[in-house]
Amino acid sequence: MKTVRKIIQIDEELCDGCGNCVPSCAEGALEIIDGKARVIADIYCDGLGACLGECPMGALEIVEREADEFDEEAVEELLAQKKEEKPAQAAPAFSGGCPSARLQAFGSPAPATAAGTQTNLSGTDAADLTQSALSHWPVQIMLVPPTAPFLKGADLLVLADCVPVAFPTVHRDFIKGKAVMMGCPKLDNAQFYIEKFAQICKESGVKSITAVVMEVPCCGGLPMIVKKGMEMAGVKIPMEEVVISTRGQILQRKQVAVA
Repeated sequence: MKTVRKIIQIDEELCDGCGNCVPSCAEGALEIIDGKARVIADIYCDGLGACLGECPMGALEIVEREADEFDEEAVEELLAQKKEEKPAQAAPAFSGGCPSARLQAFGSPAPATAAGTQTNLSGTDAADLTQSALSHWPVQIMLVPPTAPFLKGADLLVLADCVPVAFPTVHRDFIKGKAVMMGCPKLDNAQFYIEKFAQICKESGVKSITAVVMEVPCCGGLPMIVKKGMEMAGVKIPMEEVVISTRGQILQRKQVAVA
């Protein structure tokens, strides 16, 4: 029976088919079909909107319209069916259908130099500067899901995305031993960032946060975004802010007070 109720609506023009929303729907109502996220049937969508915060494109919204009533029994049958259709195996390392958002965890560091290149460094310096310290993928704030395994109990490094270009030893001095998220506070969606960091701070058990930004004014918003996320989550996590000059020098390091 149809009734007027809240339900998810997807803007197909905005949706890029990344699939971040799919695992966040506990009812299994969302699937990627023909390269777009779609509600497979109204009866499976409860309209609560748990998927909204996972869409980097802002393609999902809750609307109120006439729709079939939410059917909890049908959801249970759907989930059971999906479970039977999947072969018993470890959970795949994907956060969705977009290759850029594929979750990966790396083991030992990989060489950062291209094959066949030579370096004049030797000993410890060579080991530090020719190895990638990155332990996971993705790294963009927009693409990292708050439930990513590599965030659990991590020391989190939040980088303004110009920093790796300006600071030559970013892997050795900042990335090593940390989970990394990077983005631009000027060009990206600040409110989306705040809400994502709130989820991360509340759910992942992050031990510490280091925010590394450039000296330019627009970068100053990134530590504030992280701080507001913490405040929204109602938690206090030790946080350090590092400011890098456009010539690649550390200008300032300071502890950030969280209310």
